[in-house]
Amino acid sequence: MLDKRKFYINGEWVNPTKPNDHFIINPANEEQIAVISLGTEDDVNKAIAAAKAAFETFQFSSIDERIAILEKITNLLKERNEEVAQAISDEMGAPLWLARSSQAPSGYAHFAETLRVLKEYSFERKMGPSQVLREPIGVCGLITPWNWPINQVACKVAPALAVGCTMVLKPSELAPLDAMILAEVIDASGVPKGVFNLVNGDGMGVGVPLSSHPDIDFVSFTGSTRAGIEISKNAAPTVKKVALELGGKSPNIVLEDADIEKAVRQGVRICFGNSGQSCNSPTRMFVPRAKLEQAKEVAKATAESVVVSNPSDENAPKGAIGPLSNARQFTKVTGMIEDAIKEGNELIAGGTGRADGFDKGYFVKPTVFVSKDNNSTIAREEVFGPVLTIIPYDNEEHAIQMANDTVYGLSAYVQSSDNDHARAVARKLRAGMVHLNGIPTQIEAPFGGYKQSGNGREWGEFGLEEFTEVKAIMG
Repeated sequence: MLDKRKFYINGEWVNPTKPNDHFIINPANEEQIAVISLGTEDDVNKAIAAAKAAFETFQFSSIDERIAILEKITNLLKERNEEVAQAISDEMGAPLWLARSSQAPSGYAHFAETLRVLKEYSFERKMGPSQVLREPIGVCGLITPWNWPINQVACKVAPALAVGCTMVLKPSELAPLDAMILAEVIDASGVPKGVFNLVNGDGMGVGVPLSSHPDIDFVSFTGSTRAGIEISKNAAPTVKKVALELGGKSPNIVLEDADIEKAVRQGVRICFGNSGQSCNSPTRMFVPRAKLEQAKEVAKATAESVVVSNPSDENAPKGAIGPLSNARQFTKVTGMIEDAIKEGNELIAGGTGRADGFDKGYFVKPTVFVSKDNNSTIAREEVFGPVLTIIPYDNEEHAIQMANDTVYGLSAYVQSSDNDHARAVARKLRAGMVHLNGIPTQIEAPFGGYKQSGNGREWGEFGLEEFTEVKAIMG
C-alpha cells in the first residue's frame, strides 16, 4: 500500500498537523491501495501563509521565467504519463486504454496549451488614452474532483502559474494520487517555494477553510452544483472571486435530417464514455417521434455492445467502460435506475444490479431508458453514470424547448447532415458549449456553462484570464 500522508507546503513534503488517515479504494476490487491524511484548518492556514508570502515576489516574475517553468512541467509530466495513467486507473477506475489515451495526457496537454497561450498573450493594451493591464489575481484556492482528476487539476494550476498567481490545491480525497505526482513534477521544475501547495482533505476539513479564508483571493472549484453553492456562500463574506464548473444534464438533439442510426449509436457511446462520469455527458437524447422505434433499436444494440471491463485489463477494447469511481456513486446511480423503473420509464437496456460477470466492484450496467417527456426524474437530474434517457419530440421547436428546459446549461449536442442547420439550432441552445455531430471538446475553446452549470470559463485563453484582475491606468 502506498503511503501518501504528507502534504506539499512551501516547497517541502511535510507531515500533517494532526494525523487523520484516509484510505484510497480501488473501485474495481474495493481494496485499499493507498493511505493519505485528511488535512485540517491548521494545515490550510500554513499553506495559505506560504502562498501569500510567495506571491509578493512571484507576481512580478517575468513571462520568460514562467514560460521556462511551464515548459519544464509539461515535459516532465509527459515523461510520467504512464505513471499518471496507472494512478488514475487505480484510484478512480478508468480503463487503462482511457487512462493512457485521454485521462493522463489531458494533464500535460493543458500545460502545453497554456504555454502556447502565454507565449502569444498580451497582458497590456491601450483603450483610448488609458493603459489596461491584466495582473495576477493573487492567492488561489483550487478544489478539484475525482472524475477527470489530472485534467481538472492541470487546467487550474497551469493558468495560475502562467499569470503569476500562487495557490493551494485540494484534490479530491477519493482520487488524489495523480495530483501528488504533479506536485513531485512541480517540485522538480524550479517553481519557487510557496507558489504551489497541496493539502489533501475533505470538504469540511479543507474545502471550507480554504474557500472562506480572507487571504484567498480567488476560488476555482469543479464539482457538484450543491457543493458549488456552498463554496459561494463560504466565499461571500470576503467578497472573493469564485469560478464554478458544476453539473449538467446535456441534451443531444438528433434532427430530422440526421442519419438516425449513426447519430444514436454515436450519442450512446459518448454518453457512456468514462462510465458516464463526465459533467458534459449527453444524457438526454431527443429524437423525432416518428423515428423513436428505430432509435430504440439502435440504442439497445449499442448499449448491449458496450464492454464492461476490469480497468487493469490490457486487452479491453477501446470504448470499454470500467466501474463507477466510488461506493457512494454506485449507490446513487443504482438507486436512480431503480427509481426510474418505478416511475414508469421504459427500460430498453441495462437495469439494476452489478454489470454481468462482476460480484464485487462498483460496476454498473450500461442503461437506456425511454421517457415520454422531459419531466421524469431521470430526465431532469444528473445521474453521473452510464445511463441515457431517450425522449421523443414533435418538431424542431419542441426539441429546442425541451433541451433548454433544465436548470443546467453546460453542454449541448446537435446531430444533423447539414452543418449550417446544426449551427442554426446551436445558436438557440442555452449552453456554454455545443458539439456538432459528435465533435469532442477542443482544448483551445472555453469550457464552462450557463445557469446552474456554473460561471467562469476554463481552458486556453479564457482559462488564463480567469486568474487575472483588470487594472486601468489613466493618464
